[in-house]
Amino acid sequence: MKAARLHKIGDFRVDEVPVPEPHGDQVLLKVGACGICGSDIPRIFTLGTSKQKYPLTIGHEFGGTIVKVGETADPKLVGQRGAIFPCIPCRKCGPCLSGNYAMCEDYDYLGSRSDGGFADYCLVPSAWHFVPTSNPATTDEMLAMTEPCTVAQHAIRKGGVVAGMAVLIFGAGPIGIMAARWAKIFGASPVVLAEVVDAKVDFARQHGMTVINSAKESIVEGFKKMNGGKLADVVIEGTGTGAALGSCIECARTFGTIVMMGNPAHDTTIALKQHSMVLRKELTLKGIWNSHYLDTPINEWQFTVKMLDEGQMKVDDLITHRSDIEGMPALCKGIFDHSILICKAMYSAQKHE
Repeated sequence: MKAARLHKIGDFRVDEVPVPEPHGDQVLLKVGACGICGSDIPRIFTLGTSKQKYPLTIGHEFGGTIVKVGETADPKLVGQRGAIFPCIPCRKCGPCLSGNYAMCEDYDYLGSRSDGGFADYCLVPSAWHFVPTSNPATTDEMLAMTEPCTVAQHAIRKGGVVAGMAVLIFGAGPIGIMAARWAKIFGASPVVLAEVVDAKVDFARQHGMTVINSAKESIVEGFKKMNGGKLADVVIEGTGTGAALGSCIECARTFGTIVMMGNPAHDTTIALKQHSMVLRKELTLKGIWNSHYLDTPINEWQFTVKMLDEGQMKVDDLITHRSDIEGMPALCKGIFDHSILICKAMYSAQKHE
């Protein structure tokens, strides 16, 4: 089979490798689609794999069809389609024993520590990682959007968003747009995005979002105009920048909540007056990491796939670029050097554009 593998930092290429053979509880997934995460680009070009293990097949946002299972796995799984939860927790540490698998102290991970989804096939540890779809109309590309869509859902849940709340989200990339869609599903109004890049502003507006172009107008004043003169109940920081975090603080109402979702690429600093606002407004700042996979109280992955199956959450309209395996190195390089502007790009086994 073909797999797009990282051999060292900057050396990302397509190889011919043996199709893995499942044993025990393992299942073999024929990958239908795998999204390019924002974290994949620095992993390929600047940081390397999490444990500097090479060569490694990249890609953790994927779904497809189970085509073979190990000796102790359920043979009825063969032929089923679904998304893959890529975290491989140790199941022994404190966070694991409490069901908080994303916080595992000694985890493995498909696509960053073990071979992932930029391949024709991927070996998955067990059916525990498999989230099946019940709707044949839910495409493999939609299933590949499950991971970022669930991260967006997790941010909205952690923010405590309920019907009637006013929500402001910084960053109009795919996760920002999906977070806005979740906020609307949860009953928030108004739901507003803030973005500085003109192309992203235009794209989000074309896809039904209300957006403040914060490079051209005051976010605080713009949001207040949309919310009856009031600041936001919940603000989602989705860029990982100090400037955006500072603006979040200014846009949150007294006793409001800020959810820190964006991964920082540089040191984060805020202004003195913004730090003071955190105190004076008694704001709640919440960090989030990934998503919740335990059934209690709600398995967020299962809920995402359910909403995709029911057509209540739309994701495939955010896919702007597709490639076969052979084109993945060039596509990732274009994203890295900014010669290609995307909303969401992915490897698709069915459709190449």
